Amino acid sequence: MTHPVSTSTINTSTDNYKAARDQLLALRDDHARAAQEFRWPDVGEHFNWATDWFDVLAQGNDKIALWIVEEDGNEQKFSFAEMAYRSDQVATWLVRQGVGRGDHVMLMLGNQLEIWEAMLAIMKVGAVIMPTSAVLATHDLTDRVRRGGVKHVIANASDVPKFDEVPGDYTRISVGAPRPGWADFAEAYGLTPKPIATVVASADPSLIYFTSGTTSKPKMVLHSQTSYPVGHLSTMYWLGLRPGDVHLAISSPGWGKHAWSCFFAPWIAEATVFVYNYSKFAPDALIAQLHRAKISTFCAPPTVWRMLIQADLGPRPVNLRELLSAGEPLNPEVIRQIDDGWQLTIRDGFGQTETTAIVGNGPGSVLKAGSMGLPLPGVSIKLLDPITELPAKEGEICLDLSTSPVNLMTGYHDEPDLTAHAIRGGFFHTGDVATVDADGYLTFIGRTDDVFKSSDYKVSPFEVESVLLEHPAVAEAAVVPAPDATRLNIPKAYIHLAPGWEPTAETAEKILLHARTRLPAYMRVRRVEFFDLPKTISGKIRRVELREREADAAFVGARLPDEWRDDQFPGLKR
Repeated sequence: MTHPVSTSTINTSTDNYKAARDQLLALRDDHARAAQEFRWPDVGEHFNWATDWFDVLAQGNDKIALWIVEEDGNEQKFSFAEMAYRSDQVATWLVRQGVGRGDHVMLMLGNQLEIWEAMLAIMKVGAVIMPTSAVLATHDLTDRVRRGGVKHVIANASDVPKFDEVPGDYTRISVGAPRPGWADFAEAYGLTPKPIATVVASADPSLIYFTSGTTSKPKMVLHSQTSYPVGHLSTMYWLGLRPGDVHLAISSPGWGKHAWSCFFAPWIAEATVFVYNYSKFAPDALIAQLHRAKISTFCAPPTVWRMLIQADLGPRPVNLRELLSAGEPLNPEVIRQIDDGWQLTIRDGFGQTETTAIVGNGPGSVLKAGSMGLPLPGVSIKLLDPITELPAKEGEICLDLSTSPVNLMTGYHDEPDLTAHAIRGGFFHTGDVATVDADGYLTFIGRTDDVFKSSDYKVSPFEVESVLLEHPAVAEAAVVPAPDATRLNIPKAYIHLAPGWEPTAETAEKILLHARTRLPAYMRVRRVEFFDLPKTISGKIRRVELREREADAAFVGARLPDEWRDDQFPGLKR
């Protein structure tokens, strides 16, 4: 293997970036000092993470950068030096296909070698990566190609037919097999790479991610050459990554968390990105990989953690050091059960597609039950009352713009009004509500859209769901307001049952009784329905659909036929 030919050299930008990284590595067990001393590195007016960081890191580096394991046991391993060289080949070939600086490139691939090669290559060319989930249908792709101003599409050969009816004058590139009218990605591997010398400004666009659309049409989040590439220093810190770690994150391409934990953060730390591909999630198979691959850091969304506690955890994998959860808040009961089984505590964290990790329980933090942690190094958080927008002990989580946070999006692509609304009054408004205690620890309450009033009390669906999950019958729960003439709203729980439980009156009564004995009267669940929870394609529960279902039923005065109410059970009539 020859040395990659990118023209990157160690420069002031690289030196400053590395110094900031090394500072966070040295302070990984001292959150207070890291928060006090860390400053975002000055990477100058021109910065290209792929050439100014990754290629420099990769020079002569035979450590494993990417390790992909398939369900059938086949696996691939690639060093940092190999990834730099291969991405140079792809970058050289992309230029020949007409890909240029600033072009929007839709990247619709799974967890496969080509997605890492392409992301590095697109950055080297100075184009803009637009990751897209492979599960999208033609109408979704049509909308994204149009709104995203897509000039080039890279997709697996199996997904090529989806674009037959997607209009637009865009270059078509097929991965895995040639297709008529589509360029063959494999041609890149026959090229001798040429020097990559694309100069990009630090403020130039680098990535566009679509949000998950839990409450509205997906927004296009635009990130610069620094907001994710530099901003994910905070994510690296939260994950607790060290050089040489083997890091497994359960995440699908197309969503911001994939860039967080499967691209930027581990490669900033010089850790191995480990990928386990499966057709259907099987807890036992995943746990076996944690043992076999000697995984040191493991991050998974709450859905995966909730499924793991339904399985036999067995002994703790010997190399496992850090457990993380992100995407949605993790319920305390799940944390307790994993802690009991593996004697490791899952550290929660918070961020959005629009940001990197901004709040978290760092590896050296004192953990508080139920809290998602402290503001991470480089981040200044204020809680503002959603109505008055004045500082509050319970309020919307907002990023203080006076501190010039690097790890914040440029804005919503082609949506100036949305951008202005999110970034107003000197703050970036996340739309999430939390409380803060005397020590600065933040505890998640809910989305501003999800929190509701019952009998003039504020109800946090997350708090109620956390209590419900303590019952063995409940695998997942979504709590929404059911309109009520007396109380304005009453909490209703949509329940996905754990294995071995049946959707019967007996089960409903047990869950309602559990809620009655563990929740104050105003938060008490008074209706349950066993239901297939609606989710976004990224796996987040769409409570908005359930709220609308309840509102529609109330409007026509209909009682939903499959729900159970507390007044049906004599022991609960009070």
